[in-house]
Amino acid sequence: MMRRWIINALAIAVLWLFVRGVPLEATRIAEEGLIGLVVSLPIAFGLRRFYEGQATARTLRVVPYVLLYLLTFLKELLVANVEVARVVLSPSMPIRPAVVEVPLRVESDAAITTIANSLTLTPGTLTMDYDADANALYVHSIAADDPDDVLEPIRKWEDYALVIFDEELGPGDPVQNRGVSDE
Repeated sequence: MMRRWIINALAIAVLWLFVRGVPLEATRIAEEGLIGLVVSLPIAFGLRRFYEGQATARTLRVVPYVLLYLLTFLKELLVANVEVARVVLSPSMPIRPAVVEVPLRVESDAAITTIANSLTLTPGTLTMDYDADANALYVHSIAADDPDDVLEPIRKWEDYALVIFDEELGPGDPVQNRGVSDE
């Protein structure tokens, strides 16, 4: 059985190839891959006990959701780019800006930050604030005729984030009202 740190080293080496932006030439990929392995093997070996006790089954269960999150994000990114370009190139600039409150089901800082950053990276939307008491993001959108149009992609991302970040709630669960009482 292959040791887990070796698998981590291979993953870091592949990440190295992407970070370095290696052209699709076999010799360049082999050269940079070798450099990536030389860098990643000692790192992975040194950190091999860091993830000790973490279940590999959970990691394997999460990978498809990470891929789905990324694919959904890339689709929304493409659609938003086209929509913003259409709005900008339109002579009448048909924008309908609004701030939409987005109650969240995710509760961990990492999940909230991931969703907030995904929104900010998407053209036409910007995460303005996070209300910890209400567990809600405030999102500015340039095209917010219907708040549900803004919420729909966020709910998809959140469904995947619930699994990725091992949250209490699951995909499809309703948003829990955590608002501050008036007492």
